[in-house]
Amino acid sequence: MPHYDIVIIGTGSGNSILDQRFADRKVAVVEKGVFGGTCLNVGCIPTKMFVHPADLAATPASAARLGVDETLDGVRWRDIRDRIFGRIDSIAAGGREYRIEHDDNANVTVYEGQGRFTGHKELTVELAGGPETITADRFVLAAGGRAVAPDVPGLAETGFHTSDTVMRIDELPRRLVILGSGFVAAEFAHVFSAFGVDVTLVARSGAMLRTEDDDVSRRYTELAAQRIDVRLNRTTTQARRTETGIALDLEGPGGAETVDGDLLLVATGRRSNADLLSVEATGVAVTRSGHVAVDEYQRTAVDGIYALGDLSSPAELKHVANHEARVVQHNLLHELGIEDSPVAADHRFVPHAVFGSPQIASVGLTERDAVAQGVAYVTATQDYGGIAYGWAMEDESHFAKLLADPSTGRLLGAHVIGPQAPTLIQPLIQAMSFDLDARSMARGQYWIHPAMPELIENALLNLPLD
Repeated sequence: MPHYDIVIIGTGSGNSILDQRFADRKVAVVEKGVFGGTCLNVGCIPTKMFVHPADLAATPASAARLGVDETLDGVRWRDIRDRIFGRIDSIAAGGREYRIEHDDNANVTVYEGQGRFTGHKELTVELAGGPETITADRFVLAAGGRAVAPDVPGLAETGFHTSDTVMRIDELPRRLVILGSGFVAAEFAHVFSAFGVDVTLVARSGAMLRTEDDDVSRRYTELAAQRIDVRLNRTTTQARRTETGIALDLEGPGGAETVDGDLLLVATGRRSNADLLSVEATGVAVTRSGHVAVDEYQRTAVDGIYALGDLSSPAELKHVANHEARVVQHNLLHELGIEDSPVAADHRFVPHAVFGSPQIASVGLTERDAVAQGVAYVTATQDYGGIAYGWAMEDESHFAKLLADPSTGRLLGAHVIGPQAPTLIQPLIQAMSFDLDARSMARGQYWIHPAMPELIENALLNLPLD
């Protein structure tokens, strides 16, 4: 039974832990799928590579009112798809080749198969030639998550797609039904509708992106409904195949109805892969949400076993996984006597973005959160149309919204919906992270005029602070 100093399960952010400081350690890397993890292969990178051409394809729809007449001559789906995965697949293959063949990894053994814990610090990997069991002093659990589907009668038989598969289809469908209303649903609704697909989105709730601030969620839903068929407050009672594709039978405010499409995308969420690893067999605890339980140092309840990324973090964001990988790397080196003291992860202000149409970015408390937690706050909103650049764009739909502590002026939350939202929010994340109050941030620096960041400047100045 091979024994290792360190076993890393997963080659997403976990794969970044190893460097030359581990060269004198016997290490194993276990990967059940494609090297690179969710973000590289089926997540943030390929989706944004689809979003960019979708943004280009959508420009004719809004250009005419500004005096520019444009037409969309066509979308070469296979060219778009093949450009994207021609680049991504080679990176994934290169990462695998590096770990297996490069001299830098002479101390690393790669196991390609599903691993499951079968005892205390004992992992059995299902390899092509049969199972092999390995043990280690230390484990890093970084096996990510996976898309899940709701329990809808007939759904399993429909041949539906998830975000893992829909980006590799051969042809654009004429009609697409999306089941779900979160960020995955919003981004793919934008991509496919911009490419000329007739999109119907089915939401169980009364709004899209309902975890966003209520004002943002409400506005996004309104704007999405101008471009696609949005069905809110619907319960899916059955999914079935038809002669031309799929159908979902729904119950809604108006009674029973049916939506049809050539293709069905299920975008109802993701879950941790902790269950696939059978982590309980090695004594690792799992939270009610199914994530591996960790402390502030990314340590599980078992000495020497760490976890990071989507496996343990409900945020399920690549930038969180990368941060946690750096924490785990440092703390492993501390255990090995290379670093002086352990470090804790900083999850105080975790931002996220939705690259739909419009874009959204958020950090900190929503107004709903503040009310529920009994946090004192003041709020302010700044419309894009109220700044020079937004006025030039004739933007009448988008805004930034801030929440702040009325006594200190410290920001509690920030939410932007509109063009460049993920970029515009960054100085607000910085202010929150380094404890800069709203007045000092607004008045303590120049803001380029007439540039888009004036949206943030004016939102800060609008806060009713003493």
